[in-house]
Amino acid sequence: MATLKIEDLHVEIDGKEILKGVNLTIKENEIHAIMGPNGNGKSTLLMSIMGHPRYEITSGSVFVDDVDVLELEVDERSRLGLFLGMQYPQEVPGVTNSDFLKSALNARREEPIGLFEFVKSMEGNIERLRMREDLAHRFLNEGFSGGEKKRNEILQLIMLEPRFAMLDEIDSGLDIDALALVAEVLKEEQKIKKMGLMVVSHYERFFEFIEPTHTHIMIDGRIVLSSDASLVTKIDQEGYDWIGVDLPGETRHQRPISMASCAIREHFGDQDE
Repeated sequence: MATLKIEDLHVEIDGKEILKGVNLTIKENEIHAIMGPNGNGKSTLLMSIMGHPRYEITSGSVFVDDVDVLELEVDERSRLGLFLGMQYPQEVPGVTNSDFLKSALNARREEPIGLFEFVKSMEGNIERLRMREDLAHRFLNEGFSGGEKKRNEILQLIMLEPRFAMLDEIDSGLDIDALALVAEVLKEEQKIKKMGLMVVSHYERFFEFIEPTHTHIMIDGRIVLSSDASLVTKIDQEGYDWIGVDLPGETRHQRPISMASCAIREHFGDQDE
């Protein structure tokens, strides 16, 4: 049974400690909900596991079975079977969805995927997600609505078939019908492929559609409470005050950082005003 094991993970960004000793074990065919107030390390956890270069891991370990994830480059982590569905997917002008997905698939295979097999699979999954028929020929996320971007992340997940998928607020930007659809497709994929899911969300509604096997509350860079799906309902009804853990005195909203933004910054320099 495949296992993603995180032990005593400490992470800094720009010299500030964000994660302060996270311990979490996810096995195949499990669904782990990660909840907590904004600014307490949920996205940092997912980004760090995937290998975002701005997040400095100061101590701790991440293993998939006996493979040390922290020793791998981002593309190697993907080929190992990790997937990150991003909260803020990037637009990539000039690269079509089909070219992007075909290249990603071929990077995981010894032999390139056949054109007929690829087209059949992509068209079938586009239909499952009720996306536009011309999606394959559109540039990656360019001009997409928020909901289209999130469904496109799920399309990538389906096509790449990861062992462990990490979804960062994949439900934001989806209307109620799209939310139900995405959850249903995720449940189907999870059941068939037996992948492990780590899902960050603030909303009980999403977890009503895709019931977690485990629920974890993250506050001030630590997992302070773990239980089953019933914890989602309690948080929705009562908030976090009852947990008895002091929230950080300052939880400022920071501008989102994406995996792609670092590569752009390295090439063009920091253009922040």
